Amino acid sequence: MFKIITITAIILLSNPVISKGLNVFGLGVYDIKFDGSEKNQAADFRYEYRSDETLLDIGPEEDNFFFLKSFFGTEFTNDSAFYVLTGIYFEDNLGELFEGEKSKFFFTPSFGAGIYDDGSGKKLGNDLQFRTSLEVSYELKNKNRIALSLSHISNANLGEKNPGVEILSFSYQIPY
Repeated sequence: MFKIITITAIILLSNPVISKGLNVFGLGVYDIKFDGSEKNQAADFRYEYRSDETLLDIGPEEDNFFFLKSFFGTEFTNDSAFYVLTGIYFEDNLGELFEGEKSKFFFTPSFGAGIYDDGSGKKLGNDLQFRTSLEVSYELKNKNRIALSLSHISNANLGEKNPGVEILSFSYQIPY
């Protein structure tokens, strides 16, 4: 547990104080299956800091296709499972993507890796886990956002077993 607290502190304290970004507060259902085969459902709580600084611009310069940005976060369940991760994301305005004009809807896929502790929850087979997420958010008048996301956590077959877990969550996002 000390290892997880230390890693969390390092990640959260290493963020640039001046950098703009989003604070993401999420609540969801851990181990959701759409075929009814879930065995270890739990409440999932998530915090992410999403930096607005571009790490890499992918695509032609005149098009500004994708701007890869970093995120840092923690995720835990009411079964004492705990996950500390960092990764990359990009964000696209759905109006610009489909109609050429900005809208209040955003699409945000992300990929991250981190250290996972099972607690008394579902055993995922390894300390190192990877998370992929797809998110759609809506910008409110005050520039905050509400979002719905679907995530998958897996060890990419690095452990002897790799059951993976899906998380469906709702989040409230506050820019600063």
